[in-house]
Amino acid sequence: MDKTNEKHFGLRVDGDILAKFRYVCGFEGRSANAQIIQLMLKFIAEYEKEHGKIQL
Repeated sequence: MDKTNEKHFGLRVDGDILAKFRYVCGFEGRSANAQIIQLMLKFIAEYEKEHGKIQL
């Protein structure tokens, strides 16, 4: 990831959901932030596979 293009993204989430998410992330050896990025990349890839590459 290009650090010069890094943006902050705030997220409101239920505390129990966050605690469980962090637990599972730890089991997978990732931080919550790294896991969210992986989920976002997978989501984008699935969209682009069906609809074509997103041009920014």
